[in-house]
Amino acid sequence: MLLVQFKKENGERRVGLLEQGAIRELESFATTYALAQAAIRQKKSLAELAQADAGAQTHNYADVAASGRLLTPLDHEDAAHAYVTGTGLTHLGSADTRDSMHKKIGGDVEALSDSMKMFRLGVEGGKPAPGAKGVQPEWFYKGDGSIVAASGQPLVMPDFALDGGEEPEIAGLYIIGDDGQPYRLGYAIGNEFSDHVTERQNYLYLAHSKLRVCGLGPALLVGELPQSVTGTSRILDKEGKVRWEKAFFSGEENMSHTIANLEYHHFKYGLFKRAGDVHIHFFGTATLSVADNITVQPGESFEIEAPAFGPALRNRLEVVETSHTKVTAL
Repeated sequence: MLLVQFKKENGERRVGLLEQGAIRELESFATTYALAQAAIRQKKSLAELAQADAGAQTHNYADVAASGRLLTPLDHEDAAHAYVTGTGLTHLGSADTRDSMHKKIGGDVEALSDSMKMFRLGVEGGKPAPGAKGVQPEWFYKGDGSIVAASGQPLVMPDFALDGGEEPEIAGLYIIGDDGQPYRLGYAIGNEFSDHVTERQNYLYLAHSKLRVCGLGPALLVGELPQSVTGTSRILDKEGKVRWEKAFFSGEENMSHTIANLEYHHFKYGLFKRAGDVHIHFFGTATLSVADNITVQPGESFEIEAPAFGPALRNRLEVVETSHTKVTAL
C-alpha cells in the first residue's frame, strides 16, 4: 500500500491511497498523522484503517504533482516536533563495492581510518539475533520538520555551503504514541542531501555537513520493507537531460545493519520517545554522484526512484543568500 499526502485545488489537505496513477481520497482523515494516531488508539494497522476509510473520490496523481500540490508523506503541524536524523556507513553497495570494502576493512584494525573502523564494526555486529543488541551505528541530526521538501519543491542550499549533493536513501517514518512508544508507519524514498566537500575536509565536520534540507516522498510504503530494494539516482541538467545516473541498493540484504538494530539505537534515548512527535530517520546509502566527481549546479535537478515506492522523488537545487547573524546580548 502507498499513501500520499496532497492538497486539493481549493487548498484543502487530504491523504489518499495511490492506485495505478490515481489517488483515492480517504474520507475521514486529512493527514497521515491523524490517520496514524487513530490507528494507534484503535489498535488497528495503518493499512487496515486506510483501506476501510478510502472513498470513491479520486485525483489524477500526475495533475497533483504537476500543479505543485504534493506534500511529504508524513509531517507534524508544528515542525519543531518532527526530528530528521540518520545513520551512515550502513550499506554494502554493489558486489564490486562490497568486495572492495571488505578488502579495505581486513587486516589490522588499528591501521584503519575511523570511518573504516565504524564500517567494520557494523559488518561484524550490526545484525544481531532477534532481541539481542547489536553494535551502534554512526548517527547524525539533520534538523526538524522545516527542512523537509516534498517532491517538486526545491532543495535550497545556503551560499556558505561548499557542495550540495544527493544521497538516495530509504527513510523510516515514525510517530510516538500516547504510551511513549515509537510506531513505524512505513518507509519512503528520500534524498538525504549533504555537503560532501565540507565533510571531506575533516570527518569531524560531519555534523556541519548534515545540517541541510532533504527531500522526502512522494509516497509512504506501508508495511515491511522488501529485503532488497534497487533504485536509480539521477542528476538532470537545466534542460532536463540526464547527465549522471547510477543504480543504488538498499534493504537489509544490502546493509551491514538490520533495520531493528538502527531503530533500537535511535529510540533508546528518552528524548526521542516524547508522545506525539514525528521521526524521519534515514538509513544510509552507498551511492553518491560526488564519488564520480559530479558537482551539481543550481538549476539542475535530482531524481530518485525505486519501483517499490511508486513515483520518483524530484527536486531542483537552488542556492539562497544568507546574511551574517549577529548575536545581541541582553
